[in-house]
Amino acid sequence: MKDKGLEVLLVSFRESAELVKKTAQERGYAAPVLLDASGDVTGRSYGVWGPPTAYLIDRQGRLLGRIQGARDWSAPAARALLESLLAAAP
Repeated sequence: MKDKGLEVLLVSFRESAELVKKTAQERGYAAPVLLDASGDVTGRSYGVWGPPTAYLIDRQGRLLGRIQGARDWSAPAARALLESLLAAAP
């Protein structure tokens, strides 16, 4: 859905850059991985204390929702949610 404006960023917190790089390579992540070694940004600013947590942010940078726990983003319901968010007028 990148051609429709979807951008996915991964954030790793409280992990070393070396471990994150190794894990991203082993798992074949295509999205950029941002590092928050101290956990200050993810924990204090966004309330993330355990992965995985997904944030849905609109084109203006506003937080639309937060989902904790693993999700199948290829499931019909998840795809429909993403499609509806991408179709919303900027």
